Formats: sequence, structure tokens, C-alpha cells
Amino acid sequence: MNLKFKTPSKETQMAMSNVARGEDNQDYHSLAEEKLAKITNQSHAKLVNSGNSAILSAMNSIDGAILIPDQGAWNGFKQIAKFLKKDLITVKTDKGLIDLDELNESIISSSNDNVIDLDDENNKSALFLTSFAAYTAEQDLEAICDFAHKNNILVVEDASGAIGDYENRLANGNYSDIIIGSTGSPKIVNVEDGGFITTNDDGFFDNSKLLLKTNKASKITACGIYNELDFAKDNLKKTIDACLYLKEAIGDETDFNVFHKDKRGINVIMETEDPKSLSYKLRQEFVLDSHGMITKCPNYNRLKEKAVALEIKNLDIECLSQDNLDEIIKTLKGFDNK
Repeated sequence: MNLKFKTPSKETQMAMSNVARGEDNQDYHSLAEEKLAKITNQSHAKLVNSGNSAILSAMNSIDGAILIPDQGAWNGFKQIAKFLKKDLITVKTDKGLIDLDELNESIISSSNDNVIDLDDENNKSALFLTSFAAYTAEQDLEAICDFAHKNNILVVEDASGAIGDYENRLANGNYSDIIIGSTGSPKIVNVEDGGFITTNDDGFFDNSKLLLKTNKASKITACGIYNELDFAKDNLKKTIDACLYLKEAIGDETDFNVFHKDKRGINVIMETEDPKSLSYKLRQEFVLDSHGMITKCPNYNRLKEKAVALEIKNLDIECLSQDNLDEIIKTLKGFDNK
């Protein structure tokens, strides 16, 4: 197999080099923010230097409590909420997927404990979640947002893995109140570093002006984001298609159970009794030119199950050929699920 770690497109690399050499002095912050706002169906966008900076700036602008999934999200949610001394509420999920009954129970319980005020329009709490639970299963953002809004809860969607969704179900400001994301490696918009926030709320950024200024993305990064956004939809579709193919084939042709087999996602998570051994063996088989593509579970960022994740999202789009995908399946057939 010829596997390579994801890199920015050649066009994006050239554009960033031109800015670095001083040969291009366009206002890429404004250009990229305008393009981001359009792609996410929102009216305001800001670029920052990392995904965690985006979370920090967004969470700092939330007055109420922070709700997060019990697994399949990003551990930065917990860390930053604690840093900001926010009330933190963990919502039980179906292996990362938000369950509306469990969400309702968490809201009612927190309201009874006076942690959440369902009637205060100026002190709204917010649910932070990722577009894809554990990167492997699409959240039902339309239903989640509809339910949350009826309960005076904001929804902050980390769309690092879903920006440019060709189905318009994810990273869509018609549903989520705030959309944040990372553009570091190996994300869908992949420029090595950087991040973003978008919203329709005219005053949302007011409480975080200093943070946004301090953590502003460089001009080179802004140029990269502006250019790489043009490839987001195609990159995402090819990655999702590859994962759906692998999920079905692995489930049918091997003895591994695949979590969320029928859901769109950008990685594949397989159940196993010995994650340590299997992850070690797979790292010897799936060798990239740098970094890796295997994650051992239990892992809050993935699933709290005995499992191993194949991070197809880490692969360069050119590697998602039929031959390579079939070779991955063939390799997995050689391992027993013990």
C-alpha cells in the first residue's frame, strides 16, 4: 500500500509560499472569513490560530453552563470549560451520538439544581459537540438543534471534520448557533495550523475581543484557509465514501464488529477484545510517511469501548484509491478479533 499523511493541496502550498515571500499582499483574513461565512450559512466569521483557540473564544462568550457528550467529542471541551470555571454537564450518549431523551434528562436535572436557567435569555447555556461523534458517526444536528433551541440552549458545533458538507446537514448555520473548527493537520481544511468561528449572532464576539486579537491567525494561515476551503467539499465526500465502503466490507468480510456501520463518518472504529495488541499490529501494517492512522480505545475523543480506530481522515485524498481500500480490507482479514 502507498499510504501518505494528509497535506494541503499543491495549489494551497504555492499560495501560502507566495504570501510568505511577500509576493502576495491580499487581505486574506477578510477573504477567508467571507468565504467561511458563506460556506456555513452564517453572517460572521473569525480566524484564529488553532482549534482550541476557537473553543476558548467561543466558550468564553457563553454565559451559562457547558454541556458535552460523555464520549466521542474532544477533550479540549472539558479542559477549557474547567479553565474558564464554567459549570460542566456531561450528557449520556449512544456511543457518542446525542440521545434526545438523555439530553432532556440532563437539562431537567441541571435546571432543578439551578445550574441551567431555562428562562433567562441573557444567560444561555450551550451544548458543545462534534459534527461526527468520534469522527465515525454523523450527529442529527437538525433534530438536536431543534430540541436544544426549544429549551433555550445554544448549540456549538465543532465542524473540524465536516466543513463543506455536501449534504448541508453538518457545519450548517441554519441549525447550529456557533460553528467552530480546526484547520490544523489532518483536518478537512488542512493547512497545518489555524482555526475558525462562525455565527449569526451580531454581538457574540464582543466578550472575546481580546482573545480573538491575541489568538489571531497569521496571514499565511489565512491564505491557506481561503484556498483550501475550495477543496473541502470534495475532500470530505471522498473520505466519507471511503469510510462507508470500508465499514460495509469490514463488517461483511471480517469478524470485526464496526461501530455505527451505517452512519457517515471519516474514520472506522472496530470492536476488539485486545486493543493494545491489535493497534500495535496494525501500526506495523499501515505505515504512513509521517504520523499515523491508528487510535487505540477506550478514548474519550473516540469511544469508551475496547476498540481500534482506523483514521482514514489522516490519509491524503490520493491514497483513497480502490486498490488501497481493498488492501486495507485484505490486511484486516489476516487478523482474528480476539
